Amino acid sequence: MSLDINQIALHQLIKRDEQNLELVLRDSLLEPTETVVEMVAELHRVYSAKNKAYGLFSEESELAQTLRLQRQGEEDFLAFSRAATGRLRDELAKYPFADGGFVINNDSFALFCHYRYLAVEYLLVAVLSNLSSMRVNENLDINPTHYLDINHADIVARIDLTEWETNPESTRYLTFLKGRVGRKVADFFMDFLGASEGLNAKAQNRGLLQAVDDFTAEAQLDKAERQNVRQQVYSYCNEQLQAGEEIELESLSKELAGVSEVSFTEFAAEKGYELEDELPGRP
Repeated sequence: MSLDINQIALHQLIKRDEQNLELVLRDSLLEPTETVVEMVAELHRVYSAKNKAYGLFSEESELAQTLRLQRQGEEDFLAFSRAATGRLRDELAKYPFADGGFVINNDSFALFCHYRYLAVEYLLVAVLSNLSSMRVNENLDINPTHYLDINHADIVARIDLTEWETNPESTRYLTFLKGRVGRKVADFFMDFLGASEGLNAKAQNRGLLQAVDDFTAEAQLDKAERQNVRQQVYSYCNEQLQAGEEIELESLSKELAGVSEVSFTEFAAEKGYELEDELPGRP
């Protein structure tokens, strides 16, 4: 995996009781050791494969303002991460979640990672739980151990810094996990980010499926042929999803070459489906 870490910071969030959340802030950045790089690569892989929503910063977003200063060299990354962790703690304290306390575990960590993957720069922000488990040592004894629960991390957002800085009108430079965490958790995290909903992924995917159905209908395909086209579309979208990539309309159009004299991209543009050139990888 071609992933290079620029800077990475980690701070601890300790839940003393249901009303008090303490911070332990690092005084230095993490070194990008082989273990750290493997951890970020795994987090990148897990995040890319999950269902995400799109957002964009509001004009009042404190995170966006301080991030912009950091990118301009007016604030260092460690200071940015420490201040952001303080705001994260403050936002968590505002929300009385279901059990009467914080949504995070007793021992959690706020991770801020600026990295590059395939020529794109990202800032990943995540809250990771530190869980207890057991391990068998070389003497076949069972000992306690701890691990970061990356596979079940659900408070995660990623900012495409390249997109944000080169295309400020974009509605897709910020993504965050959605689904299992529930609406209140999503609200808290959006407040922390200072963000609102951007690209409507569900509407785009519904539009894509409708466009495919209309495309096959206009080509006057029979029932079996239409089903074959749907299967082609599903297979392509699933391959993109498994690879953590988005659906490229032009690539999908090439997959459907031969269905009609008119290409799928031309058809979608002429009929006004308003599909993005790249869509979320969940049809």
